[in-house]
Amino acid sequence: MENKKPDNVVYNQEKGFNANVLPYATNVGAPAIRVDDVVSWKSRGIDNVNKELGNKFNELKLQYEKLMQEYEWNELVYSAKFSFEPVIGEIYHLYRDAEGVNFLSLIGPNEWNKEHIGSFKLNSDKKWIVLNDSSSSLF
Repeated sequence: MENKKPDNVVYNQEKGFNANVLPYATNVGAPAIRVDDVVSWKSRGIDNVNKELGNKFNELKLQYEKLMQEYEWNELVYSAKFSFEPVIGEIYHLYRDAEGVNFLSLIGPNEWNKEHIGSFKLNSDKKWIVLNDSSSSLF
C-alpha cells in the first residue's frame, strides 16, 4: 500500500518536499491558478486594429483622390493653349473656345462671354491651384 500525501503537500521524487522553490504558491490559501480567457481580448484587439487601419485606408484614399484631381486639373491647364509665360501668384482663367480648344487668359469670366472652365493661380512649385471651377462634372 502506497503512502498517500495530502493534496496541499508538494513532493517530488528527486527533490523531496520542494514547495519553497516553486515559482507559484502551493498552500491551500493561495489564489487559484487559472488560464485567462484571451479570446475576447484578442477579438477586441483585432476589432480596434481593423477599425484604425480602415480609417487610415479611407484617409489615404481621400488623399489619393484629391491628388489625382489636382493632377488632372494641372494636366488640363498645362495642355491648354496660351502664348505668354504665366507669372507666379497671378490668377488665370481657363476657357473653351467654339472649336472646343482650351485656352488660358487673364480676362475674367464676367468680362466676356466665353465658356469658363475654371480659375487658377500658379504657385511657386509651378502647380496650378484651382480657385473655382465652373464645371465640376469635368472629371
